[in-house]
Amino acid sequence: MDTLPDSSMLQIIQASVTPVILISGMGLLLLTLTNRMGRLMDRTRLYADQIRRGKPDEQSYLDAQMEITWHRAKLIRLSLTFAATSMLLAAALVLVIFAGNLLHRDLGALMLTLFSASIVALVATLGTFLRDIFVSLEAVRLEVREARAHRQ
Repeated sequence: MDTLPDSSMLQIIQASVTPVILISGMGLLLLTLTNRMGRLMDRTRLYADQIRRGKPDEQSYLDAQMEITWHRAKLIRLSLTFAATSMLLAAALVLVIFAGNLLHRDLGALMLTLFSASIVALVATLGTFLRDIFVSLEAVRLEVREARAHRQ
């Protein structure tokens, strides 16, 4: 018959659930961010091709779109960096939780520091992600303006 783990091990496993959930959620956010980065790279290649083949009257519009795309790529790169950092800190937290138990040491201050840093990195991820969304609206605004100019 299987025995249940002792209560201290159960507490350790329970304590490690929060960072694991954080890692899981950050994984989904990381997937979203990498998809956005891929689309930005595709769009950059498209604009670069249009600039090479474009007419002189389209150059300022295409240059503006390329500049916005470059700015967005830098924001997404920063957001990805923050997201990966948050995940690494959360993973380190899980290791510290188990190491503290195995070594019979109180690593509470280190655990609090890692968890806090992971949450700060998560907030930074979301902040730069929101900034990218607002910058992307600038590209849409230029697109609408250009479409209206060609309609007239």
